[in-house]
Amino acid sequence: MNFLAHGWLARGGTDEFLYGNLIADGVKGVDLSEWSPAIAAGIRHHRRVDAWVDQHRVVRGARSRAPDAGRRYAGIALDMVWDHFVARDHLDPALIDRCYRVLAVRTAPARLATMVPVLIEQDWLSRYADLDFTCTAIANLGRRLQGPNRLAELVPWIEADYAGLERDFLTLWPALNRELAITRET
Repeated sequence: MNFLAHGWLARGGTDEFLYGNLIADGVKGVDLSEWSPAIAAGIRHHRRVDAWVDQHRVVRGARSRAPDAGRRYAGIALDMVWDHFVARDHLDPALIDRCYRVLAVRTAPARLATMVPVLIEQDWLSRYADLDFTCTAIANLGRRLQGPNRLAELVPWIEADYAGLERDFLTLWPALNRELAITRET
């Protein structure tokens, strides 16, 4: 769950738009009528970003380098690794404070309700700059999934392929920002 990247990409919008971007992974289905128009727009924006990123050649290449047993879960781990690089290279304390404020004043969707207060209290968004913290978060998220913890199994790969993943991010992040700038202009 890449809260920081989505927050960063939505930073120019209203607080409701930002909130929609932050909670989108906790919202299922296409019917967004229970949400305000701005929050629904944020959820749709998050989903468009995810779809674009997931289809990008760099992400497909990174996934193909993941160990076979964990490849199905590599996208989840990569989202969190992208947050690591955003935190490491583009840390914006004012944005992080805004994200926490926006999340704190609204009730999170049920799927995120127990995680959001911990995320805020433990300052996950800033702490993603530390690779060890990010890898621990990836492994902990894997405990929420059924069966073997395939996310934890990906941590050694992330550590070993760190330089390759960094190169991937340095290609992906500017391309994503250019794509969003183009779609805002049209």
